[in-house]
Amino acid sequence: MASNAAYAEGVPCWVDAQLPDVEAGKRFYGELFGWEFRVAPGDGAHEVWAYLGGDAVAALAPKPDGRMPTVWTLYFATPDAYALAARITAAGGQIVIPPTPLLDLGTTALTTDAEGAVFRIWQAGTHAGFGRRHENGTFVWAELYTRDTEAANSFYAHLFHEALFGPDARPDFGRAALTDVFPAEMPPHFLVHFGTDDCEAALGAVSRLGGRVQTGPFETSYGNVAVVTDNQGASFALLQRRAGGEWREVPREADQAEQRPDELRQQGEQGNAQGPERGREQGRERGREGREQGDDQGNGRERQRNDHGNDQGVDQRENAR
Repeated sequence: MASNAAYAEGVPCWVDAQLPDVEAGKRFYGELFGWEFRVAPGDGAHEVWAYLGGDAVAALAPKPDGRMPTVWTLYFATPDAYALAARITAAGGQIVIPPTPLLDLGTTALTTDAEGAVFRIWQAGTHAGFGRRHENGTFVWAELYTRDTEAANSFYAHLFHEALFGPDARPDFGRAALTDVFPAEMPPHFLVHFGTDDCEAALGAVSRLGGRVQTGPFETSYGNVAVVTDNQGASFALLQRRAGGEWREVPREADQAEQRPDELRQQGEQGNAQGPERGREQGRERGREGREQGDDQGNGRERQRNDHGNDQGVDQRENAR
């Protein structure tokens, strides 16, 4: 589904990957998803945007520092990046890189939640974000793997209540216990999901192209999922949607009953009221780990932008239909 309209606050609106070798990334994702690539607006020859059917779906950028993680980063839409950054801080999150205008494309900030999961916020200018999503070869879902799903519900309900828990909400962002899929030492993080109509065939392509299957396929409430890495180590998921299924959150713990949207909405109402206070406590206790990860990721990217972007404004995406 193609569109140029700005996304509502709290809706995932863009993804990008920081890679050691963008050309290798183009070969991998071009073959896997059928993406075509063009130089990103204002970026000279550094970052490229991926297109499917003529619509922008993602970005690939070179890592300016080899010590930085090779990762996919999720962007949440907002009408006011400066106001949202203040709310993130009030809720116990961290601002790694403050809101920064990128030419006329928009304004972005690199942030973490109270447990340290890194994400971006995006105030649209000429670039709204995804030109196409919820299709094969495009963004379809994001899962936050966290150690405290109740705290995550409170934090994000405080920031994005209507998008997650409002009466007309159709969220494509969920929360799950970290240890359901990953080792306990893995820090909280977002996992970007791309759509496929044949998970097994897509896994074969990942392996053939030099990637690796980490986990799966396994069944979730929102479809059949496999977690993989690309040919340079960036993790993402492949999601084969279950036809006709309504959205519902995955179970919080193995011995806990599955939660439906109305139950999560009730949690969201509570979190919206108490999110700032609880978030500050979570931030003091757990924010350091993600802040350090974000510092490495964000500062290296900011150095790259400053070097190249003072003349050209650079990188829409940064680490934002």
